[in-house]
Amino acid sequence: MKWMIYGANGYTGELIARHAVREGMKPVLAGRNARAIQQLGTTLQCETSVFALTREAAIEALQEVDLVLNCAGPFIDTSRVMIEACLETKTHYLDITGEIEVFEYIHSKQRSRQAQTNDVVLCSGVGFDVIPTDCVARKLKELLPDATTLALGFSAAGGISPGTMKTAIRSLGSSSVERREGELMPFPLGSKRRQIDFGRGKRTAIAIPWGDVSTAYYTTNIPNITTWVPVPKMYAYGARLSSWFGPILESETVQHRLLRYVDEHVSGPDEDERERSSTYVWGEAMNDRGKKIVVRIKTASTYAFTVYGALAVVKRLLGSGSMLSGSFTPAMLFGSHFIEEIEGSSTFVVDEIRI
Repeated sequence: MKWMIYGANGYTGELIARHAVREGMKPVLAGRNARAIQQLGTTLQCETSVFALTREAAIEALQEVDLVLNCAGPFIDTSRVMIEACLETKTHYLDITGEIEVFEYIHSKQRSRQAQTNDVVLCSGVGFDVIPTDCVARKLKELLPDATTLALGFSAAGGISPGTMKTAIRSLGSSSVERREGELMPFPLGSKRRQIDFGRGKRTAIAIPWGDVSTAYYTTNIPNITTWVPVPKMYAYGARLSSWFGPILESETVQHRLLRYVDEHVSGPDEDERERSSTYVWGEAMNDRGKKIVVRIKTASTYAFTVYGALAVVKRLLGSGSMLSGSFTPAMLFGSHFIEEIEGSSTFVVDEIRI
């Protein structure tokens, strides 16, 4: 089967492309930057495809492609055109986003029905966003089927890629988000804090708008979901302060300057940083009777995991003789233990607590 990496010349896309070739895979390397794509194709001895993300161009480029892995962010700008083209050409669609809007778009009833009709798999978040936390969510649902509240989070180290930084800048000044009684609800960033042991002792954490407030709902049907990361105490207060300056941070002038700074100064973590770092993933589920279960697992660093996780999903889909069609999360497709099979991951550690 023929598969494509779109955005192969980006930081994460190139990491995935190089690792895929080392493992004997031959993806089509695609993107908008002709020079960068062709140079990478020559280096890796892979077929290339250069096209801008318009519906017509994408449909033409995907005519003979069985699966596309979209690595070109921000995905709110790139995913919809690529998804529409994939539905037209009956091409499986994957991406490595963590953006809530993209998850909600893919899991809409209309999109899911279209995917089923066209025998297509749509699955966003096949990197660190959101495989580890999605698998933890499903594990907790298995351990506590009547859970009504779910909290997920992670403690990560290492640098950040240009694409991820740009996505973060685009969301500056916006609210945080939680799932409350099945609905996505905004609240001021930094206003919710708690102590969490992600696996290295208790730390102050704040609730953030991570993708699982969308995906974990479709994976588990648990109606109340929050997502958390540890931060220094002063940052927790600073996050709340930043929400007050939302109109300034969201202004076109400020956004342009920050994005230009990323282009000029941010290159992403090097190989040594990726290889020496680990990430601790945590989840907590509780039912109405006061029973609480906590699950933890350690994974490779965020970018290393994205490489391993994305390629694991690609291999499973390409190697499957028959596959369900529709809109999925990673854990919906492959189960909770999928995380334990990915390079660099430990096994689940489970604690049961009654309160």
